[in-house]
Amino acid sequence: MAKNGLVEFDAVLAIARHGSFRAAALELGLSATALSHAIAKLEGQLGVRLFNRTTRSVSLTDAGRHFVEQVGPAVRTLHDAMGAARSQQETPSGTLRINAFASGGREILAPLLLTFLRRYPQVHIDLVTEERIVDIVAEGFDLGLRSANMVPTDMIAIPVSPPRSFAVVASPAYLAANGTPRTPPDLMGHACLRIRLPNGALHRWHFEKGGESVSIDVAGPITLDESSLSRIAVLDHVGVGYFMEADVRDDIRAGHLVRLLEDWTPPLSPLCLYYPTRRNPSAAFRALIEMARASTA
Repeated sequence: MAKNGLVEFDAVLAIARHGSFRAAALELGLSATALSHAIAKLEGQLGVRLFNRTTRSVSLTDAGRHFVEQVGPAVRTLHDAMGAARSQQETPSGTLRINAFASGGREILAPLLLTFLRRYPQVHIDLVTEERIVDIVAEGFDLGLRSANMVPTDMIAIPVSPPRSFAVVASPAYLAANGTPRTPPDLMGHACLRIRLPNGALHRWHFEKGGESVSIDVAGPITLDESSLSRIAVLDHVGVGYFMEADVRDDIRAGHLVRLLEDWTPPLSPLCLYYPTRRNPSAAFRALIEMARASTA
């Protein structure tokens, strides 16, 4: 069957193989008239005859032989490429690029992305984590991951997590030695791990309760810009830390850290995978979207 965009080239190669317009037309699923028109159109564009034809025989001209020698390998390559592209519409395969911030990436890695890869082993996920907000279309990403309130309004968003929250934590040993803060202002009397944002500014710890909002510019012995480093320091009893709850959930459950001021850290917006409206998405893209929708159904 002739393929879209390559009809004239397929026609030339089929006629050259069979030495017959009739046999070539049967192979390509075209009428003899349509095949003749395709060849006439191509010869008109090239300005040369590709075939000598009589009522009894068909043969390549000298120009036709050179044309077939040069075009044949290229057409096979194009068909292979088109076939590979079509296969991605049928079987999840290829690469999906996702832009996320680091804590969000950690939250969906095991429950969503690794589960997806086990189900679809022909897919490769390229997960890029960074704190800056990027234009996922301009920078070549298939999807982005951000808090729902940070998703651009022109994007389709799929929640992929339950409500999230910040968590203030310290080790039992630190609290035994220094006491337990009961309200946000109490933190001013404690060693706190300071957080540097990607733009270089220091992060103020934010709290809310009963309509009251408080931001604290904490003080402490160390400033860090990565939560895994802050976690190490808090577990080593250096001071009080401020994390996404998911990053220290296991430590809290195990008793290695104690959660503080929980009533001052209300739920945040859920995480969302987001993407622009698109036509003809790949099978891998469709499969990930379906799994993401099912994960919070």
